[in-house]
Amino acid sequence: MITVKILINSIEKVKKFTSILGKEDIDCEIIEGMHIIDAKSIMGIFSIDLSKPLQLNIHSDNKEILHKIKDYIVEEQ
Repeated sequence: MITVKILINSIEKVKKFTSILGKEDIDCEIIEGMHIIDAKSIMGIFSIDLSKPLQLNIHSDNKEILHKIKDYIVEEQ
């Protein structure tokens, strides 16, 4: 599993981010406090606080996905 911190603090960023992940055949979720949200769900993402970095868990060991979402990554763990 890959874990990174991401920042998707605008409507356009959320749309593009979910579009990128929606094309991938992997499971991933965003963790915000006690909330676990499907990272491919636009409505789910809009239900959480987007003003600060969020934890993204990607259930894959293929780091190629990180290149596709590099514009959203604020720090790798």
